[in-house]
Amino acid sequence: MDMRSKARTLSGPVSDPAKLPRWNYDGSSTGQAAGEDSEVILYPQVIFRDPFRRGNHHLLVMCDAYTPAGDPIPTNKRHAAANIFGQIEAEEPLFGIEQEYTLLWKDSNRPLGWPLGGYPGPQGPYYCGIGADKAFGREIVDAHYNACLYAGVNISGINAEVMPGQAMREEEGGYELIKKAIHKLQLRHADHIAAYGEGNERRLTGGHETAEINTFSWGVADRGASIRVGRKTEKEGRGYFEDRRPSSNMDPYVVTSMIAHTTLLWEQP
Repeated sequence: MDMRSKARTLSGPVSDPAKLPRWNYDGSSTGQAAGEDSEVILYPQVIFRDPFRRGNHHLLVMCDAYTPAGDPIPTNKRHAAANIFGQIEAEEPLFGIEQEYTLLWKDSNRPLGWPLGGYPGPQGPYYCGIGADKAFGREIVDAHYNACLYAGVNISGINAEVMPGQAMREEEGGYELIKKAIHKLQLRHADHIAAYGEGNERRLTGGHETAEINTFSWGVADRGASIRVGRKTEKEGRGYFEDRRPSSNMDPYVVTSMIAHTTLLWEQP
């Protein structure tokens, strides 16, 4: 999901996004509007403390983008997601997204911690590893974690992943309802795959703890399945399930709203 930003000075402190002024930007320079009608309007939606400009009055404001007529522009995926979640507010759906990423050297595009002219040793010591020879770039990951906590982002944690230079960050219902939800996801597998991120066919090969992209499967504690159900969920008859198909470059508004729509609103033909 591509992000852009602007900075603005206000006459006094603000804590309610509804009291922030709307702003605009040149949509023709971002490929979101024609040059002869280039204004895109920013609607403030949520306020965080700014982790880059630290201080009591510095804010980070997330906005939606609209046309001057008040219509969401095509890349405003949050608008459609808000409509879906508005229909199921009583269900209180809860999502936890594991955002995996790999740290790369700027000049070579090689993962941080990989030896020059070669490859790292086999996985094993890197997952949740500690130490300078295992947790490469930990100071960057910790800085990211602290920035999120300072801003007020609801981030639950971080850990090093199964290869050098890779990291990720991190709830209940009846077990029978979970299985019904998984069945619905199976019926719409192709639709979900199409929306789960670009280049996913390179990752979902059926190896390396992934399911094959064209085949849907689910299992308890199975990291090679499309959907993984935890042992605790199976044992207690309630809990969460994990959709392992989305790519790290997926749009969270598209993916979470699609899962919510399929499992809670979509009626099987």
